[in-house]
Amino acid sequence: MLFTLGVNHKSAPVGIRERVVFSPDRMEEALSGLTQSTPVEEAAILSTCNRTEIYFRSEDHQPADRVLHWMSDFHRLKPSEIQPYIYRHQDADAVRHLLRVACGLDSLVLGEPQILGQLKGAYQTAGSAGTVGRQLGRLFQHAFSVAKNVRTSTAIGSSPVSVAFAAVSLARQIWGDMKPLTALMIGAGETIELAARHLKTHQIGRIIVANRTVERARPLAEEFDAEIITLPEIPSRLPEADILISSTASPLPILGKGAAERALKARKHRPMFMVDIAVPRDIEPEVGRLDDVYLYTVDDLEEVIQDNLQSRREAAQQAEEIIESQVSSFMGWLRAQDAVSTIRAYRGKAHSIQLEVLDKALQMVAAGKSAEEALGFLAHTLTNKLLHEPCHNMNQAAREGKLELIDAAHALFNLPEAGDGGRSSDS
Repeated sequence: MLFTLGVNHKSAPVGIRERVVFSPDRMEEALSGLTQSTPVEEAAILSTCNRTEIYFRSEDHQPADRVLHWMSDFHRLKPSEIQPYIYRHQDADAVRHLLRVACGLDSLVLGEPQILGQLKGAYQTAGSAGTVGRQLGRLFQHAFSVAKNVRTSTAIGSSPVSVAFAAVSLARQIWGDMKPLTALMIGAGETIELAARHLKTHQIGRIIVANRTVERARPLAEEFDAEIITLPEIPSRLPEADILISSTASPLPILGKGAAERALKARKHRPMFMVDIAVPRDIEPEVGRLDDVYLYTVDDLEEVIQDNLQSRREAAQQAEEIIESQVSSFMGWLRAQDAVSTIRAYRGKAHSIQLEVLDKALQMVAAGKSAEEALGFLAHTLTNKLLHEPCHNMNQAAREGKLELIDAAHALFNLPEAGDGGRSSDS
């Protein structure tokens, strides 16, 4: 049986989520401990800022309580401290949950793509720890395939739904190829960091970070290989900026119309794309009236985001339909695994009978019997031996009223219904 146990941004506040995070450097240790100290045969752990989830397989009927106690012990917590925030899923519900997570349908930002990469990382780590086997491995591969299908067949990820993502997406629409471009980022907060990450993803040529203090901007500059300048340097460096994104807490505008006009003149009126995310605004509204300046405010982006959120919600409905059909597909494969050992045993038994009868037929030929006589013995004896036990058991089942076994035999052996045995009709 397959299970999921975890907490996420919907079930638990950040104060709880941060207490159950599995750090990357202890992940393999955790996986080994989980499989050694609980009735868990296979396991993988996904741990991000928004969720910590344990995916596992167990033949125990109630393994979730044991896993919850192990999780509490690992983080030195009492089970009662996290029990109210925990959700549990089993079999089809566990499969459905993982597929929804992989497709971004369970994320804080609907349809966000980062979670799929995090899931792949969790799967690889579990593989390295040796805790992923046939069933869980097949489930994760199925989830990755479904997520790819949802991405390509719906619009779930095609529309930006964060301010930073929307800003960079608009820049791409205007400029196309970003490799030859320079971006000037004013500020060093979370939105600027996220926008810089999106720019790097799209291979921006160069990033300049302008901030009131150099030290505050240093971590950002180091992460994105950016140059740091101070706010007073902006006018002299502005002509280099093809893209400008500003998000500061300044009570007064940082960039005025005069500085923008001089920059455009120095650029020989090559266009500039500007996004003012700040409230109050960092860029004077008059800048947007200049030719060759494309200025967007946070209100402009919010309108784009709301339209795109509606688009994603519609796409999410399509994704849910795909997921439901794929849950059924995977559960069918899972049920088929229960028959594998029976099929293998039945084939093995038939093969043993075959060898036994073939050996006797060869002995007959060696003793001087004709090939026809030996083949007749082989066909007759092999048929009788293969049919004896099934026929005896069906007869016994009928005597005991176990008619469901008779129906199963009809289906298994593809037998004609009663009365379809080729009898001639009266005419």
